[in-house]
Amino acid sequence: MKQSDLRGELERLHSASFGWALWCCDHQRDEAQEVLQTAYLKVIDQRASFDENSSLRTWFFGVIRRTAAERRRRQWVRGQLLERWWTREPAVMSAPNPEMCASLSQSSQTLLQALRTLPKRQREVLHLVFYQDLTVEEAARVLKISLGTARTHFQRGKHKLRTILTCAEGQHAGR
Repeated sequence: MKQSDLRGELERLHSASFGWALWCCDHQRDEAQEVLQTAYLKVIDQRASFDENSSLRTWFFGVIRRTAAERRRRQWVRGQLLERWWTREPAVMSAPNPEMCASLSQSSQTLLQALRTLPKRQREVLHLVFYQDLTVEEAARVLKISLGTARTHFQRGKHKLRTILTCAEGQHAGR
């Protein structure tokens, strides 16, 4: 694929790509913007090249996922070094972004809380299928797992999510 064609396709995928980056960065907007920018740079610098073995969307979502993981690892290492050598105190968790919390409706908050209780791989598969409109097969390619594994995570994640949300509805109805 020519660089100009690739650029046009990536521009069309920008909104969905940002949504996936946001998910990979635990809904931290600044982190997601950095990850997405770095992913675009990898494509421009040809450190990530599209081999056309999958759809462009599936491939680029994989680039975003790996970029987010690399960034988390770097931040973790830096945090560990800083903690060990300079502060000698455990890291303090930052407060959630008030703007984001205020903008989420109660049902969205309930859903996000329920999703956070799922194992990471189940969360990722569900996000790719439901929020990014990928098939389970495409999600498997993005996550670099077998189709059978992706299907298992998808089914288990849906079942567990349904159970959690049903319990949450019962608690809200009892109030």
